[in-house]
Amino acid sequence: MTEAHDQKITNSYIVHYPEHPERIDDPHYKDFNAFRKKTKATAVCAIGGARQDFSECYGGLELHHSHVEFATMNNVDLKWLEAVYPGVSNPDEVGAWVESADNLEWLCEKHHRGVGGIHHASASDFEAEKFVRNLISGKESNEAPKD
Repeated sequence: MTEAHDQKITNSYIVHYPEHPERIDDPHYKDFNAFRKKTKATAVCAIGGARQDFSECYGGLELHHSHVEFATMNNVDLKWLEAVYPGVSNPDEVGAWVESADNLEWLCEKHHRGVGGIHHASASDFEAEKFVRNLISGKESNEAPKD
């Protein structure tokens, strides 16, 4: 049996973002805003909602592109995307899909951009954090306050 322990994890890699317009120039940004307006009143953090426990959620709610980030859509391999999301192989329609409910989810600030959030932790650690209380911590300004 391995005893409980803390382990520092450091990941360093380079993400090769393709050229992409600013969001204000995106013709589908109106779809993103329409989704936000339609769902904000009843929105909850997807992690807290799945747990039926919001005790580790903090900060405001933010929309997350859950499968394809806006900044990467210009280099999406449409064959790969089509295999998982049938009907999304038209290059003129990818932007609309990226800004649609199929690719958006509400997350609290912690679970979006905070320590251990989806933009911070590895995919496997973020997935485990959904089910393990206080799995990830750190010394960042956006870390959840301690009791």
